[in-house]
Amino acid sequence: MISGLSRRLLRLVGLGLPIALASPLLLEVLAAGSLPQVQLSAGSIEPRPIEELTGTNVARDYAYAWRDLAQALDHNQADRLDAYFTGFAKDTFTQRISDQKTADVHVLYVDHGHKVKAFFYSPDGGEMQLLDKAQLEIQVYAGGKLIHQENAAQDYLVLMTPGADRWFVRSLEPIAGSSF
Repeated sequence: MISGLSRRLLRLVGLGLPIALASPLLLEVLAAGSLPQVQLSAGSIEPRPIEELTGTNVARDYAYAWRDLAQALDHNQADRLDAYFTGFAKDTFTQRISDQKTADVHVLYVDHGHKVKAFFYSPDGGEMQLLDKAQLEIQVYAGGKLIHQENAAQDYLVLMTPGADRWFVRSLEPIAGSSF
């Protein structure tokens, strides 16, 4: 026999679980925990080597930037770029989101990871340049309907600069025909 307390608990769970699972905010919070995989190599970086902690932080912040970019493009919300983007990169993606809103489209990136090679770290630690070999699945929606889908291997030239407590993506430019 189920006690009154147990019955109430089961009722709460029975009512609350479907509501919680259907909540877009909860789903977004759960998805926010998953970051794209970023493998950073910096063996031949010039003119100075990257400290281990700096390399860890750059890889982590670059992953957060891609997570935020994917969410910004999917939801057409430029403010999602604020935490990890600055300068040209932020301006470019803010304009892209504005264009998407005007055209009533949004883009979903399914991120399959990044192989990143650091090739320049300034002597004063004020900037780092990277080459990123990204694996993305790109889905374009118009009016809620999928109109285009592709798997893409895309190379990017990246400029990151440090802030008070993180690294920012200042420039993220696609490049064609690069060789690592």
